[in-house]
Amino acid sequence: MSSVQTTVTAPVVARPQRARIIAYVLALVVVVVFTLIAFGLHGKTGDGPGYFQRGDQAAMIGLGLCAAAGILLMTRPRVDADEHGVRVRNIIGSYDLPWDSVRRVTFGRGAPWLTLDLHDDERVAVMAVQMADKDYAVRVARGLRALHAASLTPAVVE
Repeated sequence: MSSVQTTVTAPVVARPQRARIIAYVLALVVVVVFTLIAFGLHGKTGDGPGYFQRGDQAAMIGLGLCAAAGILLMTRPRVDADEHGVRVRNIIGSYDLPWDSVRRVTFGRGAPWLTLDLHDDERVAVMAVQMADKDYAVRVARGLRALHAASLTPAVVE
């Protein structure tokens, strides 16, 4: 009689903590400041013949919204990992990697975020796991390492 014994490791889902809060607050501040500036645009533009118009105010608010959207890109990073592989979404770009292409999960001293070292000598930054998040980042890194280690361990057949 044979049985297959496998180790089940919990899936890991992570997003940056501090960077997300800072990005949301900063985006809100930028929109408010640009809106206040827009409402301050009225009357003459200076010594010349020009006058501020509603379109100028709308453009200023639009610029604030565009700047806020750029800031909110910092909230995009995410990592999802399970026993099959890891999906990394960074500010720009995404990766879907099976565990057998990952050589190791590293979180070097002084590094801003976790990295995945691949077998082809490439490195993939995992911006969702940031050093600034301290204990949270360590827990996520340990979870990713456990999933990686479980994928390297062959199933035991008795």
